[in-house]
Amino acid sequence: MTPHELLLRLRVPVVAAPMFLVSGPELVVAACRAGIVGAFPTPNARPIEVLDTWMREIVDALARARDEQAPESIGPWCANLVTHSSNTRLSDDLRLIARYRPPVVVTALGSPKPAMEAVHGYGGLVIADVTNLTLARKAVAAGVDGLACICNGAGGHTGTLSPFAFVSAVREFYDGLIIVGGGITDGWGVAGAVAAGADLVYMGTRFIATRESMADAAYKQMLVDSTVDDIVVSAGLTGTAASWLKPSLRSQGLDPDNLPAAPPRSYDSNDVNKPSRWRDIWAAGQGVGAIKAVDPVATVVERLRAEYDAAGRRFARRIEGSFDAA
Repeated sequence: MTPHELLLRLRVPVVAAPMFLVSGPELVVAACRAGIVGAFPTPNARPIEVLDTWMREIVDALARARDEQAPESIGPWCANLVTHSSNTRLSDDLRLIARYRPPVVVTALGSPKPAMEAVHGYGGLVIADVTNLTLARKAVAAGVDGLACICNGAGGHTGTLSPFAFVSAVREFYDGLIIVGGGITDGWGVAGAVAAGADLVYMGTRFIATRESMADAAYKQMLVDSTVDDIVVSAGLTGTAASWLKPSLRSQGLDPDNLPAAPPRSYDSNDVNKPSRWRDIWAAGQGVGAIKAVDPVATVVERLRAEYDAAGRRFARRIEGSFDAA
C-alpha cells in the first residue's frame, strides 16, 4: 500500500487513533468497516500472547468483512508500536507485526528505525509519531512514509504546537503523508486540517465514547458531560505531558491544580501490572465538548462524513464569493 492508495481507501480522511486501554480489536474492526483507519497500541495487549490473539482476531474479522461488503470500502488497520528504549517487548511485537502485516504501523515515543525493516519488508507503511520539528526532521531522515504530528489539544500524550503552525512548518521540508492530531472531533475540523495541508486526522477522544471502545461506561459518560474546561495537561502521571480529565483525577484523590512532579518515563509492554495503575485516570483532548452521546462507530463516521462534505461545500461557496453562514 502506498500513501496515495491509503487515502483512496478512506470514506473520510480519519484515523481512529490508538488509545491506551481504550482501543482493542472491536474498535479497530468497526472503524475499518466504517471506512476509516482503525488503530490500537500494542501495549494494550498484555502479555504478548494476547497481542498474538488480537492481531489474529483483527485479520480474521476483516477477511470476513471483505466477504460481506465491498472490499474497497474497508479501511486499513494500524498497529501503534512503542519504540522507546524502556520497552523490553519491542522485538516480540515486531515479530508479530511481521507475521500479521498491518498495512500501517505508527511508531511512538522513540525512533521509527527499529520498525523500518520489518514493515517495509512486507510493503507496509511506517508513520512516525512526532511532537516537534526536530523529531519530524529525524523521522524524515530515517525514511518514514509519513508523520503523525501530535499537536496542542490532543488527548493522552499531547504536543505543544498549534496544528496549523506545525503542518505549515513541516510542509516546508516534507511532501509526504501528514496526519495531524489535536482537539479535532468533527468533520468540520477534519476539513480544516486538510485545507491547511494535512492528509489525515488523528481522532481519538471522539472514539472513546463509542459502543465498541474498551473504555469504562463511566469514562464514556464523563466525556459526554465534560467540556474543554475539564482538561488539565500534566507530565506528573507518566513522565510525559498528557491531557487528563479533571473529574477522573479528583475521583482518585488527586488535585488537578497540584499534581506530582514528572516520574521517570517507562513504556515497557512486558509490565503486565502497569495498565491497572491508570485504569481509573482518564484522558481526553480539547474537543471533548463536541461529544453529546455514546454512539456506534458507524454512526460517528457517518456524521463525520456529512460534516466533512458540508465543510467542503461551504469552502467552495467562499471561494466563489458567497458568504452565507450555512
